[in-house]
Amino acid sequence: MVGGSVDEKNGGAVLPPQHGEGDRAKRGGGGSRPAQRPVVYNARKLRRGMTIPERLLWRALRQRPQGIKFRRQHPIGPYIADFCCLQARLVIEVDGFVHDTAGRAERDARREKYIEENGFRVVRISAARVIADAVDTAARIDALAEGPLHQPSAGPPPRAGEVN
Repeated sequence: MVGGSVDEKNGGAVLPPQHGEGDRAKRGGGGSRPAQRPVVYNARKLRRGMTIPERLLWRALRQRPQGIKFRRQHPIGPYIADFCCLQARLVIEVDGFVHDTAGRAERDARREKYIEENGFRVVRISAARVIADAVDTAARIDALAEGPLHQPSAGPPPRAGEVN
């Protein structure tokens, strides 16, 4: 019998498996990996392997100094944004030396275009700037998220020579 033990007192009823018993214990436990989108699986993997500048920036952003929530390694369509604020529709990309390699600029441009077409604003920050002062960088990002450049409720900006 694989799934439990027999209770002799209750007429031979099968009891549920005890801790450590059952067929899962014999297979190694845990069952199969849940079916999930590959981009979600990759995002989770990237969260575990963040670069040093990403870790420093995340340490500052996760404190929510202005009450603004950021997500790290957040999937947007087929792409994964380094940091994303859904409330402000803001994506932060930390660019290290790998973004300077051949062919990478084209891929970054396609990626940025897709993200912007889906209603997000993309801000690129160099990894060197984050390493130099992650707290100040996070404060500037919070300011961007708090006061977006375009405020549809305020109407269009004044024309040249006009005053509000």
